[in-house]
Amino acid sequence: MRDITVEVLGGKPVSEHAVEIVERKGVGHPDSICDAIMERVSIELSREYLRQFGFILHHNIDKGFLVAGNAEIKLGGGRVTEPMRLIFGDRATYELNGKRLPIGEIATSTAKRWIKEHLRFVDAEEHVRYDVQLKPGSPELVDIFNRESPGANDTSGAVGYAPLTETERLVLQAENYMNSPQFKDQFPEAGEDIKVMGFRREQTLDLTAAVAFVDRYVDSEAMYFRRKQQMHEAVEEFIRAEVKTLERVNLNLNTLDVPGRGLGGMYLSVTGTSAESGDSGQIGRGNKVNGVIALNRPMGTEAAAGKNPVSHVGKIYTIMTHQVAAKIYEEVRGIREVYVWMLSQIGSPIDRPKVVAAQIILEKRAREAVAKRKVADIVERELANINALTRELAEGKYPVV
Repeated sequence: MRDITVEVLGGKPVSEHAVEIVERKGVGHPDSICDAIMERVSIELSREYLRQFGFILHHNIDKGFLVAGNAEIKLGGGRVTEPMRLIFGDRATYELNGKRLPIGEIATSTAKRWIKEHLRFVDAEEHVRYDVQLKPGSPELVDIFNRESPGANDTSGAVGYAPLTETERLVLQAENYMNSPQFKDQFPEAGEDIKVMGFRREQTLDLTAAVAFVDRYVDSEAMYFRRKQQMHEAVEEFIRAEVKTLERVNLNLNTLDVPGRGLGGMYLSVTGTSAESGDSGQIGRGNKVNGVIALNRPMGTEAAAGKNPVSHVGKIYTIMTHQVAAKIYEEVRGIREVYVWMLSQIGSPIDRPKVVAAQIILEKRAREAVAKRKVADIVERELANINALTRELAEGKYPVV
């Protein structure tokens, strides 16, 4: 049995705090683009390593940077004048037993496929340049993959929680809705670069959304503000239908806009992402693995995207803590909120963290001893089954953005 600490916390769940702040960056946000592409590269490398050698070799594609380009925005349709640059960084295994893999080609082709699938107006060949800076790993870290039982390749901590608050859920749903196929059919001018910030004070939620309009669909300032109002009404109607406990929700859309200022008073883009000219992106600065950036919650510092799924606890534990927390909340009666913490020690088996702990907030009538025992049993069970999780991570079963 593992040494598992279960602690009962006093106080209130986050949903009952007076103030709560939650952010969500959409698929076309430069930070989200970095996370998603580097994660996809890791998945494709894992697949190729398994096909060629029968097991996953050392790699960490968790250093990525998207350098903004330049664009000429114009009503009716502008153009990209300088391409974006996507830099792939960190480590990969290029060769084993005399067989060499085209790592750079895999990384570049994977990125191009992802862009074609997710960014409607970015030309993966013309609008982006690709710079692969993946180097071989250090001998000791590479050797972890040659051992009978690979250990953790880092001393790293992670924390996950459950359940989502209504604020977290609504922020996540609002962005998902605005980037859904149905919404794009209704509002094709809505680009993929969407950011939603939620601020709740007591029972009132204030949402501020930024949506990059694609200039080819906008032929005048009047049209822009008319479509913006229609978009505002559609999103507001969607959110109202999703509210369960809050008393009021206010929506603000593209609040930097000022009528009468021409292009300077409208949020327009050529490609639907600010990476074309306004904002660079970096891996690890986007959403946490549960889809939101919740300022009221404890957070780990690891960028899960792109890390290998075999030994990198910065990925494994970051995802696992959220999953275990969700299972605890679902399976143990009387729990109002739960946090799960894990800390690895480099070289130790990943199924035996240096520290594993759960913190729970209970309902008043809940039986503490029973709840603590059941929580410990669930944590024990999930750690014993960690290899199933790593296989699923290698297959890309769990999103990290």
